[in-house]
Amino acid sequence: MSYLVLARKWRPKTFEQVVGQQHVLRALINGLDQNRLHHAFLFSGTRGVGKTTLARIFAKSLNCEQGVSSTPCGECQSCVEVDSGRFVDLIEVDAASRTKVDDTRELLDNVQYAPSRGRYKVYLIDEVHMLSTSSFNALLKTLEEPPPHVKFLFATTDPQKLPVTILSRCLQFNLRRLDITQISEHLSYILGQENLSFEHPALIELARAADGSMRDALSLLDQAIAFGNGNVTTDVVFQMLGSIDQDQVYQLLSALQQGDAKALLQLSGDLAALGRDFEVILNAILDGLQKIASYQHIQDLASEENDSSSLKDLANTFDAETVQLLYQIALHGKRDLPWAADPKSGFDMTLLRMLSFQPRTDEPNNGNPPAKKSDTLSKPAVTEPPVTVSNANSSDSKELNASAPVLSLHEHHSEPSDSTTHSAFSSQKPKAPPEKPQHKPELNHDQNIQKITDTQVNEKHTKEALADSLPSVDEETLISVDLSPANWTQIISELKLSALTRQLAENSAFIRCEERTLQLSLSPELAHLATSKSKERLEQALQQKLDQNVSVIFNHDPDSLHSGPTVAVERAEQLAQKQQQAIESIQTDPTIEVIKNTFNARVIESTIKPLD
Repeated sequence: MSYLVLARKWRPKTFEQVVGQQHVLRALINGLDQNRLHHAFLFSGTRGVGKTTLARIFAKSLNCEQGVSSTPCGECQSCVEVDSGRFVDLIEVDAASRTKVDDTRELLDNVQYAPSRGRYKVYLIDEVHMLSTSSFNALLKTLEEPPPHVKFLFATTDPQKLPVTILSRCLQFNLRRLDITQISEHLSYILGQENLSFEHPALIELARAADGSMRDALSLLDQAIAFGNGNVTTDVVFQMLGSIDQDQVYQLLSALQQGDAKALLQLSGDLAALGRDFEVILNAILDGLQKIASYQHIQDLASEENDSSSLKDLANTFDAETVQLLYQIALHGKRDLPWAADPKSGFDMTLLRMLSFQPRTDEPNNGNPPAKKSDTLSKPAVTEPPVTVSNANSSDSKELNASAPVLSLHEHHSEPSDSTTHSAFSSQKPKAPPEKPQHKPELNHDQNIQKITDTQVNEKHTKEALADSLPSVDEETLISVDLSPANWTQIISELKLSALTRQLAENSAFIRCEERTLQLSLSPELAHLATSKSKERLEQALQQKLDQNVSVIFNHDPDSLHSGPTVAVERAEQLAQKQQQAIESIQTDPTIEVIKNTFNARVIESTIKPLD
């Protein structure tokens, strides 16, 4: 006797043997037990979830010689013939191969005849969405009012392609994907009945690869049994599927956390030598990052693969923001993998991209999101100089002020020199501080300075004194700019304006600026732009830029329109110049000349656009 594959050998014979789909089983069982039977049923769902199996069990329940019930005997002649596919009153039709309307009409011609042996004549049409429109139209009337001895069972993977007229005449049952636990437990039961050795992690990996399909899982199990010579082990399954175990995934993530590019590429080379599928590896990395993110938000989350220790270590090492970033990069890398020069190079670039864009953190934050950048950048990190306020005698203070180039705590209005400013804000630069503070050689009173710096003072008073003495960064960086026709367009381009206010400024020409009153020329047809709000916003932007109060007056006199250039005019002139250069470049191109001479062609100048 030839070998019978597991998907056929272990096909469920009763409703109790069906894995999952409890929402469908409940409706079918209750309908059979109460004899409330509809004339048309539609089973939809992905491949391998039990659509055809449920339809055959339903047909067997209808025609069992013991009577209509949800528990067919499985021993009578009708049940045996249905299980073996020889029951004459169960007509199975493959709609994918019989799509013509003539096939449907031939099928419907026999509907009126009573069943030969069974109680009902059952039409099982698989992949019903493949029927043509004419076939559906021919089926409508019979499907709406069939003879009492006829039941229609439809199965499809794409119910959206069915006409609504067909859907409205059927009871619809959507079969769900099976989860990993349901598939792995059923595989474990089958291997136990087959007296074959296995490892539970291997079954989990097979269930994950099946993607919710029990038939796919059984086919992979057949392959794993043949590949492992009757032993379904984790190594066998990983090698067969081209996947990796969780330890290898955590090694990759650990190398990412440490910023070790050499270790990352070494692990990638090892995986390539083992013949692993890099798309599967990226899926494993995505799954690992998802577990880490879940653990960071749910600390007591248990792991199915007994990897809780490694999971905890990585969750406490990575911050939540980094995990989310790595997940997005891995998703994009999986999407771009088919377009890479080869799978390994695409995978390596994904790892290096993760390494390059990973935020640098000196200390782990135990899974908590890092502090916002606005919190850390709101106050400049200025290293305070060792200046102290003490009750030393006035002579010492005078000597200090005379010798040391530090800011005076009493002269609040004096502007510091360039050297003083540089020394006060030098700590903002990311440079390592010197091991020992060194005094300048020109200091003549080293002992007095040392005495004052060593004095213990109140930290609060020191900070307040420094805050009063040091000018703010904004006050130092503000530059007073004189308005003139030469720099008007440059100033306008640097202002932060809204769309309407920017349009007003770019179309205004400079006339003069006297006593902080700016006179601008605006064309009469654009006078509607000079609203009170836009004028106010322009004045505020100019005040922030120039550090002085400026009032704006618009002149709509046509005689003053050409008093100065505008940003809009300059931009139009630049575009016209670029357009002319592009036309000249095309006209003088040797290749274009050859094409024109060969094909008697001409260049349409209106289609030429300059490059930005």
